Amino acid sequence: MLKFKSYYDLKIDSDDKRAIEDAFKYLLYEKERQIGGYYDLPYSSQKLLKQIDDFTNSIKEIYKSVENIVIIGIGGSSLGIKAIDSMLKHKYKNTKNMLFLENPDPIRLSKMLSLIKKENSIFIVISKSGTSIETISIFKIILRYFKFDFSTIDSKRVVAISDKDSPLYKFAKENHIKTFIVPKNVGGRFSVLSAVGVVPLALAEYNMVDILKGAKEFLDNFFAKKEEHLIKKAYFYAKKHKQYPINVLFPYSDSLEDFTKWFIQLWAESLGKIDEKGNSVGLTPITHVGSVNQHSFLQLIMQGPKDKTVTFIKIENFENALKIPNISLKHIEKTDFVNGYTLNELINAECDATKESLIAQDIPVDMITLDKLDENNIGKLIIYFEILTSFTATLLKINPYNQPGVEFGKRILKEKFVSKNSSLS
Repeated sequence: MLKFKSYYDLKIDSDDKRAIEDAFKYLLYEKERQIGGYYDLPYSSQKLLKQIDDFTNSIKEIYKSVENIVIIGIGGSSLGIKAIDSMLKHKYKNTKNMLFLENPDPIRLSKMLSLIKKENSIFIVISKSGTSIETISIFKIILRYFKFDFSTIDSKRVVAISDKDSPLYKFAKENHIKTFIVPKNVGGRFSVLSAVGVVPLALAEYNMVDILKGAKEFLDNFFAKKEEHLIKKAYFYAKKHKQYPINVLFPYSDSLEDFTKWFIQLWAESLGKIDEKGNSVGLTPITHVGSVNQHSFLQLIMQGPKDKTVTFIKIENFENALKIPNISLKHIEKTDFVNGYTLNELINAECDATKESLIAQDIPVDMITLDKLDENNIGKLIIYFEILTSFTATLLKINPYNQPGVEFGKRILKEKFVSKNSSLS
């Protein structure tokens, strides 16, 4: 169960209500016309689970010795997977280890390669376009390093996830590599509940049924107009985007740190755009983890420029009873007031105290509370932020599903190497 509470006032007049209703109707239009394809994933991705079972049965002899699921992907092809893995792995004793090869950093990549054994790994290469330069470059290194021969059983150790008919899809088909399809209308940063996330996480033996179920429940509630808090929050962000251009996500759990990185891409790449009037708009995401960053960044929020909103995420029950011992240490007795309390109680009290201190400074704050960190809540949390992104974008009158700025950078990169090759020839 998720609970939502806002600690700021937003007066909504008749014009505001009309804008909100128009935005809601447009999201419903997106869903029905499958413009924002992620709306359908909590339903359609359930069919993937049978395909994954069939695949594991087809490689039964290999799969029973698999210890590592190696993800070769970047951005939307890895961040969501890593987020869910980080949020859940403490609950599972027998899941397979997930390793992420994302950045073409030669030092880290060389170290990772030395830790991987081909005979106990499945390698999943993920690129929606099939031509992501970082991903395909690392994939080539993997093939050379481990001496892959696709005319042998090696082809059963690789999985490709891409658009149908992409260059990667065609390569995989020609080399008898199992391929899963990303729907064309689902952008990378919205794709974690598609094959991009479902296949690797299911192969690692996470419970994807309940994650998809949680997402479906929240999605159904939203379009039944039962999640008004999200609508009001999106409208606050859009209406006040010049006054509060920076949005801080502040979860109080280390398990959510990778989730915040997923949020950064979703929020920044979707909302940093040029609007229909030619104005550059955007909301800047900043993420921190409590209680660690309340000893650093909190000072800026408290007494720096009042240009930030803060969203706290709190877990009511960590399902861990670790306590602070009831002992007193000479000279540092002033810390004894927390003796005998659980760390669960301590970290949540710190979250509440930080929240209250910001409210006292008239900083816009809202709180998302999870009763526990489980699959159902994770599904809800993912779809919540995806819908919040789409709704805010609609109110700002921008397209959240493209990324022309990123594509421009990719063209420049290609030109640099093409010109370098020309000068060497």
